[in-house]
This record gives sequence, C-alpha cells and structure tokens, in this order.
Amino acid sequence: MSSKTEAIPGFWLVLRRLLLAGLCLLLLGTFLIWRIDSPRVERFRMAMVDRAVPLLDWTLSPLSFAAGIVSDFQSYARVYEQNQELRRELQRMRDWQEVAIQLEQKNARLRALNNVRLSPRLSYVTGEVLTDSGSPFHQSALINIGLQDEISDGMAAMDDLGLVGRISGIGQRSARIVFITDINSRVPVLVQPSGQRGIVSGDNSGLPVLEFLEEASAVQAGDRVITSGDGGVFPSDLLVGQVLRAADGRLLVRPAADFRRLEYLRVLRTVEQPRIEGPGNLILPPSEEQSRAGPLGGGR
Repeated sequence: MSSKTEAIPGFWLVLRRLLLAGLCLLLLGTFLIWRIDSPRVERFRMAMVDRAVPLLDWTLSPLSFAAGIVSDFQSYARVYEQNQELRRELQRMRDWQEVAIQLEQKNARLRALNNVRLSPRLSYVTGEVLTDSGSPFHQSALINIGLQDEISDGMAAMDDLGLVGRISGIGQRSARIVFITDINSRVPVLVQPSGQRGIVSGDNSGLPVLEFLEEASAVQAGDRVITSGDGGVFPSDLLVGQVLRAADGRLLVRPAADFRRLEYLRVLRTVEQPRIEGPGNLILPPSEEQSRAGPLGGGR
C-alpha cells in the first residue's frame, strides 16, 4: 500500500515534466515555423491562424467584457462631472434670475413713480432712500434730495402706492422723512365713501390709529382713506390706506405704502399759481356811453 502511494507522486512528476517538455517543443516549433519564409509554410501559418482565431475570440471575451466595464465606468465618471457642472450652471442661472426679478420689480416701481398722475397744482422730485432708521422708537428714512432740489419741510413723500410721510429736517443734499407710522405723525384724512373726517395717528407700529371721527359707526373695514388737505400740511386726495377694525374695536389703517421695500420716494411740491392783480382781459372797462348812462341805463 505504501509503495503505491509513493509511486503516484512520482508518476505525476514525470507527467508534468513531459508536458512541460512538449509545450516547450511546441512553442519552439511554432517560433521556427513563424520564422521560415516559404509559401508552403505561409499557407500552414494562415491555416493555424484561421483555426486559432475563434478560440482567441472565446478566450478574449472576458477581457473584452472587462474593458467594456472600464470604459462604461469612465463614461459614467464623465457624465457625473458634466452633471455636477450643469448643476453649478443651473445655480448660477437661478442667481441671475433672482437678480433679474429684482431689477424688473425696481424698474416697475420707477415706472409707476414716473407715470403717476398728480394734481396740476403739484409737481414732484424723486429721491433714493439712503438709510432706513425704522425702530420701535422712531420711524423715519433719509433720502438724497434736499434744498438744492427746491424742497422744504412739511412736504409730503410717497412711494408708487401711497403716502409714506412728510419731510422733517432738511439739508442741502439730503432730507429726513418721518413716516405716517411714527408716534409724532398726525395726518388729517377723509374716509370714503362715508365722507367722515378724522386723524391718522402713528404709534410706531405698522398700523396707525384712525381717531377723532365724527361718527365712527359709519366707517367700515375696507373703506378707503385719503388725505383731506385740512391744515394745509398735506395735499388732498393722496391715498393713505384702508380701514381695519382691531379685535378690541379700534379702527386702524393699513398703509398703502410698502414700508418694507422703500427704495425711491417722490416728494410732492406745490406749484405756485400766478396771482391775478387786475381784471386783465376777462372784464372790459365800461365805455364812455355806459359811463354817462349810469348804472340804470340813463337814469330815466
């Protein structure tokens, strides 16, 4: 039994050596055949190639499959990089879209400021809001127009929607606007359609109080509030806002002006009307005959 087990490894060793020697002879023969320059050998070589090519295709198919996987992975990596670049480009386009929307809104507000129709007795000059000092204790803003633009204290300031406030403090190139929501602001108003007159008093909140009405019961929520012109501080017929009724029964006013986006303000200036010193050409002086006839046509 032991002799058989010792003979088996020897057999495999001899067989391995024989196979190795045969493979070396085959390779050497193939090398010699490929080196011989003869038409018959060339035909033999081509026959061997024709028989070996299908076997090579079958052998190389895993390598081709692996090469395809590598190529697909490289393509996927390129697609991923392109996708990331497109995402960054989309984000930049969204940023530009936001800028374009803001510019469009600003352009619309400027067009609204320029196309507004005012009373022939009023003119206006537009200024840019420099700073907004709105706080719980003071509601005002600074604009870049002043005495050089022929404005003065007390003139009304509006945005493209409604009344913002009045000038209180003016310099050569700047002026301060006190909002109608400031605690020191009092605006005489007229409530439509009831025709009630009252006062809009600021309390440093976003909703000033409507008070001193003759008949508060005649005023309803949603009524239109405009300036009455009483006192000569504000011109008449300027939109202030709409009436609101608070939970405690007080009447408040929602301002028409957008105090969150004050960029440009329009300061209203009163146009001085020409004074009539005499009758001019409207009333002709009496003729000599009419003067002699007297006021009763001759005194008869």
